[in-house]
Amino acid sequence: MKYEANWESLDKRPVPSWFEDAKFGIFIHWGIYSVPSYTGKGEYAEWYACQLDNPQHPSRIFHDKTYGPNFKYSDFAGMFKAELFNADEWAQLFEKSGAKYINFVTKHHDGFCMYDTDYAWNWNSYDVGPHRDFCKELKEALDKTDVKFGIYHSVYEWTNPVYLRNPEEYATEHLIPMLKELIEKYKPYTLFTDGEWDQTAATWHSAEFLQWLYNESSVKDYIVPNDRWGIGTRGHHGGNFTTEYDNIAKKKAEFMQVDPNKPFEECRGMGRSFGLNRIETTDDYMSAKELIEFLVMVVGHGGNLLLNIGPAADGTIPVIQQERLLQMGKWLETNGEAIYGSREYCSTPEDGHFYTQKGDAVYGFTTSFPFESVVFEKVPYSADLKVSLLGSDAKIETANDNGNLKLLIPALNPDKVDSEYVYTFNIER
Repeated sequence: MKYEANWESLDKRPVPSWFEDAKFGIFIHWGIYSVPSYTGKGEYAEWYACQLDNPQHPSRIFHDKTYGPNFKYSDFAGMFKAELFNADEWAQLFEKSGAKYINFVTKHHDGFCMYDTDYAWNWNSYDVGPHRDFCKELKEALDKTDVKFGIYHSVYEWTNPVYLRNPEEYATEHLIPMLKELIEKYKPYTLFTDGEWDQTAATWHSAEFLQWLYNESSVKDYIVPNDRWGIGTRGHHGGNFTTEYDNIAKKKAEFMQVDPNKPFEECRGMGRSFGLNRIETTDDYMSAKELIEFLVMVVGHGGNLLLNIGPAADGTIPVIQQERLLQMGKWLETNGEAIYGSREYCSTPEDGHFYTQKGDAVYGFTTSFPFESVVFEKVPYSADLKVSLLGSDAKIETANDNGNLKLLIPALNPDKVDSEYVYTFNIER
């Protein structure tokens, strides 16, 4: 099918099935903002350059005290060395986490590019700072794993003089050519655009770009773009629908009214920032249990979780972030069959219980260690149901609880159950 440069046509393009099957991806916010890696509690550290415009902002006060009032944001480029970055180590960690794809921030709103490009002379990681093409290194490393390489790219740039003078000229002469270069050079599986809210999709020439992406690009058969293409497009147009630190149930209900078949993706950090914020403490980070419960909740609603990490300027991933990823990967080793390739079973799971389905199986999740009995109110009782607990060989009996499925749990030794935090029952119909 050939797509036309209008939403009626473009919105008919199905999201490639690999994306809806993947369920878990990793967002990576890393750039020259990772040098100061600072902002107020609860704010986004990658917005540091913008925050400097406010003399009362914590970032401005910190900046003047630490670097001096005459130190420009652009001076951080020379301090960004990434001297400890190792793409293979990152790729191995991502694979162990159970993630199936990444979205690497190739350019945030500051305009600094993390790759070798013809469209940001002397304002990219190849020309200055580390003098490395991180897109190239990461893609080559991930190609050795089963984790797909994908990208984030900001459509606007805070200080680009062409954008400030004429946004449409910026779109046609800078943004679109830059996106096409990025796509053809690195052939990503995802394209997460952002910063679209400043202009309409017409100004960005989004429909024309997506027409090219779907009809002519080398990745047309598998790339998954998102819905951030201009004022009012989120949750309405483009590829998958996106949420960000959001109320999943509420947003899912809104998406269903627009297109019930469109997959969605929730993105958030382990803490409250995407870029590393050094003043966040363990109290600001979600625990392993909270993250796994959140993953199950998002997937239970039919979505993907895009969980962010914020590496340090030297290219290392903070140990607490590594630990969380490995804890999620350990859980997915046992319970992944209920996550990957699954679909939503019911839109209103009860407190403490979530569900997915795949083929003839329903998977019921409980956030408490199973003791004596568990009732899954969304699963009708049938004497023919066969139930097993993932990570255990214990025999699970069933009973009828007012028409609902009740599981009779034998005495279990937690040390003999190869799972933590959330426990999964395979219910075969």
